[in-house]
Amino acid sequence: MFLTSLATAVPARRYTRAECWEAFATSAWFARLDERSRTLARLVLTRDNGMDSRWLALDSLAEAFAIDSDTLQRRFTRNAPLLAANAGRLALQRAGLEAHAIEAVIVTTCTGYLCPGLTSYVSERLGLSRQVKTFDLVGQGCAGALPNWQVASALVDSGHCAHVLSICVEVCSAAMYLDNDPGVLVSACLFGDGAGAAVLSRRAPVDRRQIKWGTTVSVTAPALREALRFEHRNGLLRNVLTRAVPQLAAEHAHEVLQLAKLQAGLSGEEITGWMMHAGGRDVLLAMQEQLRLDPYDLRFSRETLREYGNLSSAFVYFVLDAALAATAPGGWWWLCSFGAGFSCHGALLAVD
Repeated sequence: MFLTSLATAVPARRYTRAECWEAFATSAWFARLDERSRTLARLVLTRDNGMDSRWLALDSLAEAFAIDSDTLQRRFTRNAPLLAANAGRLALQRAGLEAHAIEAVIVTTCTGYLCPGLTSYVSERLGLSRQVKTFDLVGQGCAGALPNWQVASALVDSGHCAHVLSICVEVCSAAMYLDNDPGVLVSACLFGDGAGAAVLSRRAPVDRRQIKWGTTVSVTAPALREALRFEHRNGLLRNVLTRAVPQLAAEHAHEVLQLAKLQAGLSGEEITGWMMHAGGRDVLLAMQEQLRLDPYDLRFSRETLREYGNLSSAFVYFVLDAALAATAPGGWWWLCSFGAGFSCHGALLAVD
């Protein structure tokens, strides 16, 4: 399987960390928090947390504090199909393909629920064939991009599809929750909205860089489920984010990488590009230490986090897009995501 094209999409409005702090500090919700939580929110949003700005599907930050199930569901219903289709349309344009060439569409999300799923809305907006195969993947959190591509690989490599459209879309502003839990507050201060799309094909493109999907490995540890997950409370999605996540992410990323290197017969020194889901600043630091990387190796993940915040499953599309835009050196690239489960996934990409 080859990556034919890649595209991303974000909402119309960008908000800086300083703007988020001002809006939060003057909101009614801020007054409901205890003193410890107010101090934590101030520290996260006024000091360097690795994120300078976020793109949010909000006309103003005041909308972020209308936290009720109907408002959040409307936000997801309005924006998830729009962002997914915008990214998908641009991916098709960059691939030089008409909509009818897509034989399967796979859409991943964890920040909302629609039935029929997002594939229905994306197919309609993009004018995909009535016979297109549709796969909606939910519940995988930030890790979702790699399982999405694994499904695409199965469809392409088996000969069932020549071109698959892969999309991850997250409207994290539609999964807003606030209380005195530190993990909930950190989540509210870090996550942004966006979508990534890729056209994945049986044959390599002839007019651009060739990126071939290679060895892929997944590890899931259900016993660690409570470390990172969504739960439902009062009809809302509430993010469970514990202090153990940075170290868990680093350890699982190391395990997945070692398994992939063993299967591919690589020492690891051959890897020239590191396309990692960031999670947050502390996750990147833990990854850097565990994998013995230079800070420069994680520059694309760090830059993506700084500009967009944590985009959940869509994040690695933005990292790849940044690396391709910068004409990063070819060779073996390592693509890795982790998230709810606790799960971690990785894949080697052969890049010319």
